[in-house]
Order: sequence, then C-alpha cells, then structure tokens
Amino acid sequence: MSQPRPFSKLSITDLELQGKQLLMRVDFNVPLADGLVSDDTRIRSALPSIRLALHKGARLILCSHLGRPKGKRQEEFSLRPVTDRLSQLLGQPVLFASDCVGPEVEQMAGQLGDGEVLLLENLRFHAGETSNDPDFAVQLAALAQEYVNDAFGTAHRAHASTVGVPSVLGRAAAGLLMIRELESLSRVLRDPEKPVVAILGGAKVSDKIPVIENLLELAQTILIGGGMAYTFLKKMGYSIGKSLLEEEQLETAGVLLNAARERGVQIFLPVDHQAAREFSTQAEAIHVDGRDLPEDLIGMDIGPATIEVYQARIAPALTIVWNGPMGVFEFEAFAQGTMSIAQAITLNHRCFSVVGGGDSVAAVNRAGVGELVSHISTGGGASLEFLSGLELPGVTILTDKI
Repeated sequence: MSQPRPFSKLSITDLELQGKQLLMRVDFNVPLADGLVSDDTRIRSALPSIRLALHKGARLILCSHLGRPKGKRQEEFSLRPVTDRLSQLLGQPVLFASDCVGPEVEQMAGQLGDGEVLLLENLRFHAGETSNDPDFAVQLAALAQEYVNDAFGTAHRAHASTVGVPSVLGRAAAGLLMIRELESLSRVLRDPEKPVVAILGGAKVSDKIPVIENLLELAQTILIGGGMAYTFLKKMGYSIGKSLLEEEQLETAGVLLNAARERGVQIFLPVDHQAAREFSTQAEAIHVDGRDLPEDLIGMDIGPATIEVYQARIAPALTIVWNGPMGVFEFEAFAQGTMSIAQAITLNHRCFSVVGGGDSVAAVNRAGVGELVSHISTGGGASLEFLSGLELPGVTILTDKI
C-alpha cells in the first residue's frame, strides 16, 4: 500500500488558531524516575508545534498517554511530572487537569486564555482510549474546536485520541513533528537514492518480517544482527549454541533468504560473534571466530570481523535505514557492534540516514552521534509499520488539503 503524501494533508500551519481551543495529541510517553522526567527527548520533539500553536494565539490543550495503566488510574503513570518539565522548557506556566474528560476538565479548557497551555491527565486511565470508544471520543472532542496530531509514535493505533476525535470534529491537521516523520520515512520508501542499505537488529525475526519483505523491494543490501540473526543462521545450517531462536520462524527465514536471492538483494549475516556462557551483565565476552557457535555459548553481539564487513557496506550507501541493535548493547561487554554501526552511519556524510526504534535511537545518542543522523524517528512501532508499507490509522484520518 502506498503512504499518504505528507503535503497532501492539512498542516498546523494551515489553521487559523487565534482564540480557538486546540486539542493536540502529543507523545509524552517519557521515562520517569523519583517523580521526575528522566529523559525529555519526546517533550522537546513536540516543542516546535506547541510554540507555533501558542504563537498563533491558540488556547492549547495537550493530551497524551504514559505507560500501560490498562484503563485504570495508577499514580505511577500520572503525567503530572511532565507539567513541570514542559513549563521549564516553554518558559511559561502549564496548567494540569487531574483527568482528561468530564465537567471539571471542560471548565478548565473553557477558561484558557489565548496562548495558554493545559495538559490533560493520562488518556489511558480510561479504557475508552485504547478501545476507541465513541462516547469517550465525543467527550475529548468537546474540549476543542480544532485538532492536531503531532504524535507519530501512536499513529499506528486506532485509538480515541488519534482516530475517534478527528472523526467527531470532522477535521484533523498534522503537527510539525508528524510532517517531519512522514517526509523522512516517505523519502526512504518512495524514491530513495541508491545504493540503499537496510540495517536490522533486535531480538525477534517475527517483529521485522513485514519490514524485510518491503525492504526487499527497495534495498540492495540488508545487514542483519541482534538476536534475530540466529534464526537465519540456524536455517542456513549453522550451530547457534544457546542463542535466541524463533523455531516457528525458521521457514519464514528461508523464504526471505530465497526471495532476496531472486531479487538480487544481498543479505549479510554475522561471520563471527561476541558470545557469553550466561545472559548477565557480569558475563565475560568470548570471541567466536566463524559462524558456528559452541553448544554452551549464547551469541550476544556481532564480532569484529562482522563489524568490518558491515562498515564496508555502509560506507558507499546513499540511503540508510536502521532499526534494532546489533547485540545486547545494554551490557557494556556487548555494546561494540551497535556502537560501531552508529559511528559508521554518521561517518558516511553523503547518505540520507533514518534511525528508528527505541534501542537504535538510544544507541546513536549513547555513541554521541545522534545529531549527525539525518532523521531519528520518534515512533518505534509506527515507523516499523510505515516501513512495512502499511497505512497508519492516525495518518489516514488526517484531512486532505483541498
């Protein structure tokens, strides 16, 4: 399926917002520690749209989820700590509503002045958010006259705040972050400069099957690492020791390898490994030269020879898309593969590079090269589905430009 062209959709820049109540769906699903925001990356990502709305004189109502409270109020998932951090970043007070729907919230929204901000409590404290309950959507929509979705990370979910509210209001615009995400990912899918190199890692093949299938139509080279590599290696007849294996995906792995051969796409798999006897932060790294792993070892990272092979494929690429780490990079002894890939991507100054997925984003930031990547996607699941060629409900519902 083709993706909607970013500029064919209504944008926040197209809206007249002076004196209007604007409901903006943002992604403030941030980590908290000791009652404080421990990583404000997602809050900062929303600032351009928030500032533009305030500059246009909107009476801004922000809504988001945080964590998975499963339709019940759980204080550890409250968005209240986000209010303080957002207020600091904006340099102005941010009001906080102790719920996201109901008479009290409607009163607070109605009393907002031009250029003022109200943050609603966690949408997922209500089961109606994830079930896209029509009554819940109507209550949310009652807070505003205009709607903007700037939460690309939730655009693959047909929830009340992403699909229900736009349906009620009859109009929905994309925020600046949403537009940037769609532009960058569409550039990879529609008319990428060749050669295109895809780098895929992470634990499971099952998470990446649709992406690999779609990338076989686009990429000339696919580099595979992480736990998912061992299902492919097992299918090819190599011994993988105690490494992660998805037995039920062995046939699929074979189908993908055959499809790549038929299309002339080169799939690269690890030629050596950094392994361990146990899955532990204390585990000692054991280098295994060659693809076969001894029975008592777990593959934990790509080895130095694999790093060299992968770097050589990354260097001439003009388009690079990366999703998923090369190993258990959270453990210092097994971080080298992922860090080396992050550095190799940013050493290629000619390429357009897109990095998606929380672990890959964490890796480029940890390597100190985040600013050198062309685009870091804020949406893990959403970017995967987009790259798989699927339509995203939160994007499809956006109003087409006339």
